Amino acid sequence: MKHMLFILCGFLFSTLACKGQTLNESADFKDSENLIIQSASVVHDTELQQLVFTITVKGLGGGSVPKKVGQMDGAPVLGYVFPTNLSPTDVGFSQTDGIVALALTSHPDFDDTPLWDENANAIYDDDGVVWHPHWVILNEDKRVPGGLSVKQFRQGDPKVKLPPTNPGMPMYMDSPGFPVIIQGKAIKVIVPLYRMNHRKQFNFDAVTAYMQVNTSNTDAPLLGVYSVYSVASGDLSLPYTVSDN
Repeated sequence: MKHMLFILCGFLFSTLACKGQTLNESADFKDSENLIIQSASVVHDTELQQLVFTITVKGLGGGSVPKKVGQMDGAPVLGYVFPTNLSPTDVGFSQTDGIVALALTSHPDFDDTPLWDENANAIYDDDGVVWHPHWVILNEDKRVPGGLSVKQFRQGDPKVKLPPTNPGMPMYMDSPGFPVIIQGKAIKVIVPLYRMNHRKQFNFDAVTAYMQVNTSNTDAPLLGVYSVYSVASGDLSLPYTVSDN
């Protein structure tokens, strides 16, 4: 896993487009204080038995969102991401190689949380731009500048197990519906312990990154990392641990 993390470090701040596809990254993301991490924490609420994941930035937490491009192919995805050393089985996946990450994302061109109505308008497929969480498995992928992508699998592979809240895409991705809270400089997500196999001791880091969907180029991943803006530790060494409140 450390090898994969160092691969990503080597590509920090790269913004090259994937061959055959336009990069739809907003120009202001690179310098936005909303994406410069100042601190990160995971706190175990011992009374309520839940974990509060927090990223605090220099600007406003969740204050930047991608611009809509009008289609799935090339759709931009912005993320505040917590890479961890959790096991895939801790969050409902079958065992597989890769980095378990909790990603808070915004993407205005599609909605991948069909069970959840994040903007509370009684329409369940129109709120992809609203910040929401995903569990994902990241793997090394040299086809994209960021060096990582969400791990894919062959549709219908009987060896692959996904949580029942997954969005139905052929990737190790879940849409767990945890509440995301934005308070000034902070963006937070609250995760009940039982939804993480009661794991309350693990290592983590925090990253802000630009990702993009690809449905037209077979030489590129379905969802790859193209730019990394900030890393809490500076070197993606997963140095942080969970604290009790």
